[in-house]
Amino acid sequence: MSNNRFDELVENLTRKVAQGTSRRGFLGRLGAVVGGTMLLPLLPVDRRSGMARATERTGWIPQSVDENACDYWRACSLDGQACGCSMLSCPPGTSLSPSSWVASCHNPDDGKSYLIAYRDCCGKSICPRCSCYNTEGKLPVYRTEYSNDIIWCFGAEGSSYHCTLYPIIGVG
Repeated sequence: MSNNRFDELVENLTRKVAQGTSRRGFLGRLGAVVGGTMLLPLLPVDRRSGMARATERTGWIPQSVDENACDYWRACSLDGQACGCSMLSCPPGTSLSPSSWVASCHNPDDGKSYLIAYRDCCGKSICPRCSCYNTEGKLPVYRTEYSNDIIWCFGAEGSSYHCTLYPIIGVG
């Protein structure tokens, strides 16, 4: 096939497409596809498979006796320092971060899963009492609401991380 013949074929095909479509129609369809793609993350997702992983994880056996231990069931996604005696209020000299990350943790006593909001206490240097690195339910940083790799002290009075609280905010 010569170049002239190929050029004519492409020109004819392009003219037929141009006669059958409009720019507004094309832009409208493109906008619908882009808008629909942006709404895709809002669809519900079945996360029940995460419970199976919690019990299969090597060395992770959640317990409900010692609240200050890293294997306490509510600390299933705690990455940092537990605030010690209190899981509900920050130590003196620190302030509660207005933002948090969330995870679903399984209580071995009642067999239910609970939604836990991990909130950082900020304003003093790190508290090295109980360092935990639990990664249950952890997602990449681009899903920030489920990422425990971020120091969540933005918006707090002090920007330095001290420890993390983990209150129950719902039943799963």
